[in-house]
Amino acid sequence: MIRYPYRKYNKKPGTERKNGSSSHSLRIEADLETNLQQIKELTSSSPDFLIRRLSLGLKADVPAAIVFLDSMAKTDIVNELVMKSLLSRPSAEVAAEAESAEELYSRIQDHALELGEVKECDDWNSMMGQLLMGDTIVLLEGCEKALACGTHGGEARAVSEPTTQTVVRGSKEGFVESMSTNISLVRRRIKSADLTLEMFKVGSTSLTNVAMLYMKNIADPSVVDEVRQRIQNINIDAVFESGTVEEMIQENPSTPFPTIFNSERPDTISSNIMEGRVALIIDGTPFVLVMPTVFAQFFQSSSDYSERYHMGTVIRLIRYISFIILILGPSLYIALTTYHYEMIPTPLLISILAQRESVPFPAFMEALILEITFEILREAGIRMPRAGGQTVSVIGALVLGQAAVEAGIVTPLLTIVVALTGIASFAIPAYNMAVAGRLFRFVFMILSAFMGLYGITLGLIALIAHMNSLRSFGTPYMAPFSPFVLQSQKDAVLRLPFWMMRKRPIGITSTNQKRMKDGSGNSSSDKTTPMQEGGNQGVSGEGE
Repeated sequence: MIRYPYRKYNKKPGTERKNGSSSHSLRIEADLETNLQQIKELTSSSPDFLIRRLSLGLKADVPAAIVFLDSMAKTDIVNELVMKSLLSRPSAEVAAEAESAEELYSRIQDHALELGEVKECDDWNSMMGQLLMGDTIVLLEGCEKALACGTHGGEARAVSEPTTQTVVRGSKEGFVESMSTNISLVRRRIKSADLTLEMFKVGSTSLTNVAMLYMKNIADPSVVDEVRQRIQNINIDAVFESGTVEEMIQENPSTPFPTIFNSERPDTISSNIMEGRVALIIDGTPFVLVMPTVFAQFFQSSSDYSERYHMGTVIRLIRYISFIILILGPSLYIALTTYHYEMIPTPLLISILAQRESVPFPAFMEALILEITFEILREAGIRMPRAGGQTVSVIGALVLGQAAVEAGIVTPLLTIVVALTGIASFAIPAYNMAVAGRLFRFVFMILSAFMGLYGITLGLIALIAHMNSLRSFGTPYMAPFSPFVLQSQKDAVLRLPFWMMRKRPIGITSTNQKRMKDGSGNSSSDKTTPMQEGGNQGVSGEGE
């Protein structure tokens, strides 16, 4: 695979850690009261930290304590599977012959707890980390270790339909804020032992769980290593959203174009994993990150693969046309009405000049006023309550547009162009790609105001050169257009039938990295294995 430099994050002295934990940690004391007092001090005696004292063992009669966070742990599991297990008669008989706290600890760990997840903690960092995640801690007098019982839970949103990537036909399940739920949604679709899961903790204070999923027999090991290294190099206090991780691990943080794909649809993420990509699930957010990413991926939707390929191809072409309108719509109007009258048909030119006769502003100011007004209405519609947001957007656009035309501030034709530009932005499936197009729209408006079509041409050359310079974890951002790979065009702009897409995308898996580097789409040694057959018959692949 081609190796590219990535962003370095230098850690401050004394903050070196592995998976969110400090390299130096204090051991648990043998004195129970000292441990409990230390927990109270660390938690500022918060009322949701509950401590239940009890005595275990008949001969040793060892004082013990159960500590758990009421707001994070499932109290019914704590009561039934922890407290009831420890205080029941069978557990008492098991602990009856224990002569010391250490022996009692071993007997409880091996025989008493009726839980599927029990971890041993021998230092404060690991114990407090498990406690803050919702596990129940069992402490014994005279023992320098603690047991962490898997009781984490708390309230979580139920699985519901995705709100940002809706489809007419297809799965109605969407990711939620619970990591365990999100992982189960992926595993339900990929029932394979090759689906590998790695866990990390990001954020020195928040200790946010991050799960990395990939197919070990398909994903490029160098890409997996790169993703793993970048996650471990993140140095930040807290992570509450996937956008923070995305910004910290991407190669080109200054570009407006998204170089990491995100989705809240389990079928889309599962399809990307089957193509050889790596997915990152961040605890607390329903949006899952996918890498490496290419430009064409942002114009693909799960509905493309649910309907007939004829309709999928037409709709995808409409999305690309919408992106061009989004970027160049107002700038072409400014250039033609300011510098290039000769390119406009005479009847239309006469109509435009008649409309502009009463407008006091130049075409650029006219377009800028309308575009800013449209952006304000769009933002107001998003921030307002759902019941009135859509009404405000529609009525506000109609009233303000009509009033601006009647007042002679803007022309009717420009109002149509700006409205078409705004509608075109909603036709792009990926919101972050639409945002990038909206930003470049203003750049092209400025260029057209100063240099007309020549400015637009120079801007397009610079934009295409910039997009060709981007990389996503070593994969060219404009693949399979640049470098051009003929076989990969089957699911880039077009969406051909599934029986024609029998291989995974070139440049994603390790077997195809050399071909991507050479820009070649043909290789006699690239055979399709049974595992690869139909590998991209999912949702978001631009397979061969």
